[in-house]
Amino acid sequence: MRISPLPPLINFIPYAFYADTIAKMVCGFLVKHYLTKIKECIPKKFIFFRNTFLKSCIFASVKSFVMIDRILYDTIEQQLFRGKAIILLGCRQIGKTTLLKQLFSKRDDVLWLSGDDVDTADLLSEMTAVRFREFIGNKKILVIDEAQRIPDIGLRMKLVTDYIPEVQLVASGSSSFELANRLNEPLTGRKREYLMYPLSYAEMVKHHGLIDERRLIRHRMVFGYYPDVVNSKGEEKDVLRDLTNSYLYKDIFALGIIKKNDKLVKLLQALAYQVGSQVSYSELASLVGIDSKTVETYIDLMEKAYIVFRLYSFSRNMRNELKHSRKIYFYDNGVRNAVIGMYSPVENRNDIGALWENFLVSERVKRNQYNRHWCNSYFWRTKEQKEIDYIEEYDGKLFAYEFKFNPRKEAKIPIGFAKAYPEAVFKEITPANIDEFLLS
Repeated sequence: MRISPLPPLINFIPYAFYADTIAKMVCGFLVKHYLTKIKECIPKKFIFFRNTFLKSCIFASVKSFVMIDRILYDTIEQQLFRGKAIILLGCRQIGKTTLLKQLFSKRDDVLWLSGDDVDTADLLSEMTAVRFREFIGNKKILVIDEAQRIPDIGLRMKLVTDYIPEVQLVASGSSSFELANRLNEPLTGRKREYLMYPLSYAEMVKHHGLIDERRLIRHRMVFGYYPDVVNSKGEEKDVLRDLTNSYLYKDIFALGIIKKNDKLVKLLQALAYQVGSQVSYSELASLVGIDSKTVETYIDLMEKAYIVFRLYSFSRNMRNELKHSRKIYFYDNGVRNAVIGMYSPVENRNDIGALWENFLVSERVKRNQYNRHWCNSYFWRTKEQKEIDYIEEYDGKLFAYEFKFNPRKEAKIPIGFAKAYPEAVFKEITPANIDEFLLS
């Protein structure tokens, strides 16, 4: 089979900006065998575009790129042009930019800017209201990606919301300790924030059906839900390794607060081994070789970088309840396993209970956030080691959950908890009834 030369139009596209878009358009019918010949059709003077195009085509063809609908799509679309700036937060590589492109790809009245571009950051940092109006022109939507990179971004965005209210402002950021701090005061009452996570159980059920996703639960418990991981069948380990090495700590290290990067990595590994267990800052400090105050600071930074989150103990009526304890979970099981290099199937592991618990708690967090189901979340434990894995409190009611991956017998509510909180609802969550916990 002979490949015809690419249309002459390709000779007039010297911008690498278009490479990824074009690659995705053709990846559905290109075969890797022909990519080198196609590359040769692009003039050498456009070498940057040519190499980027080839890389994107190979990447797309190998991964069998699939667009997965995100729950936040409809939520954000409904909030457009309602007089509020829209802020999309979440860690790197979870699909924030992809979601925004899905939302606005069919419009020609969108101005796209990126805080990762130094020239753009410098330009925006000096903007006045008059210059902003001239710069935006006839565009109706202004999108600023990685907005935390832009100095005084909160004040710049306030200029748009106050003086150009007809323009819908949308900003995304992967670092809450930078972006949130810069937006809270200037944009008080002027914004709606949405937190985006890696793909969720609910989103994947919608994508390819309940039966298929239930079959993949064990796989998700090991490799997680990062979009690139989900779209890279057979290459999950490599993708997770690149993710944890290249992106996971990027925003934290960029602050310049942490002096010893190896201590942060060692702390995260220690937390990975303690998923589902109570965490002691002093014990972690001794293990990692830093003081307990630094441990707390590092965990706070990792929480604001959307790597981990804390769950605190529930205590109201009983003297022997633990009152100031905490557990720490990972937002993604794949990241948890990647930082300690454990990818073996769940059937061959002794941490299957911890994996199941982390999976359920993190997915429940997504479910609650996306459904705007606001509640207080805890775990419960006594000094005698009686415990309940997860508790939610909302509308004055308590809902207690026990997580069992391989239940040998039906779980029972601890007697002490039942006596102290007789109105609480108690349920056991297993793979058999996961849907009522994550989809209802």
